Amino acid sequence: MMLTKRSPGTGVDHGTTGGRVSWAYLIAAGIFEIGWPLGLKLAQGSNHRFKGIALAIVAMGISGTLLWLAQREIPLGTAYAVWTGIGAAGTFFAGVWFFGDATNLGRYLGVLLIIGGVVVLKLSH
Repeated sequence: MMLTKRSPGTGVDHGTTGGRVSWAYLIAAGIFEIGWPLGLKLAQGSNHRFKGIALAIVAMGISGTLLWLAQREIPLGTAYAVWTGIGAAGTFFAGVWFFGDATNLGRYLGVLLIIGGVVVLKLSH
């Protein structure tokens, strides 16, 4: 039996168990969020145009579905901020590693601040 406490009028369960599953959904949603910009970048090359677009569409669908599942227990603002934070930081690193995007101390500091914000949101939930 799962013990939960529902916030009145919000439709959000603040469960004492099961919250880990929602956070796993949210982290997975953030990882798939990285897939659609990668797909669009791959689609820029004529050799991978349709594969890249297909990757983007599939990643968007999976990411959105997992975000929807996570929002069953995680408040909207927290879920959205964490989702976009994982997507933004992950896409930055993918761009650096796979596409040779420029880096400098300021860009790394900015991503570190995003990651720090995601961690603070998780710890304060």
